[in-house]
Amino acid sequence: MTPAEHTLEAEAPIPSEADDAPRLRLGVADYLTLGNALCGFLAVWALAMAQAGHMAAGAEGSLPRTAVATAGALLLFASALDVLDGRIARRFGGSGMGAELDNLADVISFGFAPAFFVVTWGVLSGGMNVLPVLAGSAVLAAAIVRLARFSCQAPGTDYFTGLPSPFGAMAIVTVVLLDPPVYGGLAAVLLISWLMVSRMEYPKPRGKRIYAVLGTIGAAVALLAAWALGVPAGDVLIYLMSALVLLFIVTIPFYVLAVRRANAG
Repeated sequence: MTPAEHTLEAEAPIPSEADDAPRLRLGVADYLTLGNALCGFLAVWALAMAQAGHMAAGAEGSLPRTAVATAGALLLFASALDVLDGRIARRFGGSGMGAELDNLADVISFGFAPAFFVVTWGVLSGGMNVLPVLAGSAVLAAAIVRLARFSCQAPGTDYFTGLPSPFGAMAIVTVVLLDPPVYGGLAAVLLISWLMVSRMEYPKPRGKRIYAVLGTIGAAVALLAAWALGVPAGDVLIYLMSALVLLFIVTIPFYVLAVRRANAG
């Protein structure tokens, strides 16, 4: 063996190490995750453009319904992609970047975007600028902590500890849609932020539950479109949906606790 051949042999990767290395190329599920992040970015862009036009026109009060509905629908699409990417990864395999990409995308769509939603709504609703910014900061911080804690938890459990960030984002959008008095709305936003980092348990959408979640997202997008277009009874339907979402988020942990106690007894 020549010295050159010996050098090449020494530099060649050990087969077992090469085989065990994670695949760092994007898979099908990763493209869905990137779509999730893009939806979050577009939601922020839609709100920013609407707010700029609103202020340039000298208008007062809430943003046009079309802008709010567009941003809300984009976050709903992000939630649907967040559900689908995990299912696709489990079925067809994911890349070594999948978990990291998912967390980064979720920070954009379910942390920064809803935080921007809160700031935009709170400022235009007549609240002092500092209070909506503080509430939005709480949303972003809670989402980051929630995602980091989830990454550190052991897989395989049937429950999320703390309100999942996509549901938290949807809850915040419902608060904006209900358009309550600004201080009451900001208090609700802070409650949702606390739920994300709390020890409350929420069932994971597995099996047929996934289809129920996707169906609910589709129905919510349709209701948003009806509300934005001024369809008769659109107001009643969107407010009813928003109230049910908030009721679901608050009561589900107590239902889970009651079921556990009943099973233990």
